[in-house]
Amino acid sequence: MEQIKIGIVGLGQFSPQFIDLFQAHPLISDVYVCDVHEDRVDRVVRRFGIDRAFSSYDELLDSDIDAVAIFTQRWLHGPMSIKALSRGKHVYSAVPMGVSVEEIQQIIELVSSTGLTYMTGETSYYYPAVVFCRNAWQQGRFGHFVFGEGEYIHDMSQGFYDAYKFSGGADWKRTASIPPMFYPTHSIANVLAVTGSYATSVSCVGFADREDDGVFNAEASLWGNTFSNESALFATADGGSMRINEFRRIGVPNERPEVRMSLFGTRGSFEQQTGSAVWQDLDGFHSVFDQITTSSGAPGHYVDEDGDEEDADDAALADAGVAEALRGTFRSGFAPVHDSERGMLPPEFDGMHNGHEGSHQFLVNDFATACATNVIPNLNAWNSARWIIPGLMAHESALAGGVRLDIPDFGAAPTQR
Repeated sequence: MEQIKIGIVGLGQFSPQFIDLFQAHPLISDVYVCDVHEDRVDRVVRRFGIDRAFSSYDELLDSDIDAVAIFTQRWLHGPMSIKALSRGKHVYSAVPMGVSVEEIQQIIELVSSTGLTYMTGETSYYYPAVVFCRNAWQQGRFGHFVFGEGEYIHDMSQGFYDAYKFSGGADWKRTASIPPMFYPTHSIANVLAVTGSYATSVSCVGFADREDDGVFNAEASLWGNTFSNESALFATADGGSMRINEFRRIGVPNERPEVRMSLFGTRGSFEQQTGSAVWQDLDGFHSVFDQITTSSGAPGHYVDEDGDEEDADDAALADAGVAEALRGTFRSGFAPVHDSERGMLPPEFDGMHNGHEGSHQFLVNDFATACATNVIPNLNAWNSARWIIPGLMAHESALAGGVRLDIPDFGAAPTQR
């Protein structure tokens, strides 16, 4: 298999948690970086020993890279993916895939016509609870799907103010107001990445924000958005339903999981709450919490101001602008339920850091392998579309007072190129 060269775009809080994983992967020969902020480029070049850096996305695309990994602000992912695919580059994109149905349709059409690899980094696909449920689903233990729910519960005070200020600068409130249902993939994938189905219609209710910090203010918002919380009920193509909550003003402690799920079938069910996870069927129930609990993980890679390498995870995260309230998300090892899938990872990853409930290493490996072998990854354009378009339509429903709307669907991924 031939190695590929990849360019990392956007050097804010998230991409530094992935750069050395890309560097270590045996199917990746070179890693370049790109950002419009010179100080961020300098810091990352020093920290990871990067040989080539760019301040222009077009210049990066003109280089000899084979692929890009996009870690820019959320509403830029769609246009930047379209540009890269149009220039013949494979694309790894942080979620969401895009913020309009038109962007997403164009990405799917480009992937179809070019044969290039497109993948989103949907971390929840490898969250332990989702892996547990997917295994149980494939074994037939759930029976027929009845109802599922996914929740991304993250109060603004739990690191989001700092994150949006870091990425948005003086005008940060304009984009911190992104509608919650424009970022639903962590929740939706909790259900659909298990069952393999898709949403067909939605009714959604929005919670008009009541705080006085000016974030969810129609006049200040790029999207004219006033909703800080949105709750949606979806019908699914397999005859079931799912409820999705996207909350940004919610009184819960930072220590609880940001993302949680439950899934109910005719034969068995799974429920996850703070500090507990239960498998149950008609014969009884038992805790599976120990199976889905991740270890603390290895520290991240860090080079201090003097150029000395240190195992200083907090310092590395602080250096990347990650608020203290968010740091736990960026560092986690594997859960026992991951053991059956860890054999797919390259030995070069042994002992390296991980994050988002053990997902980072799997995501990097999936993308590198897909590019090098021309296989279609699980987090392909078609699945990614099915995990974002329902949220976009949910927000439209909320704006219309909860009216039920049909959800466009672009079909399932082809079985081969």
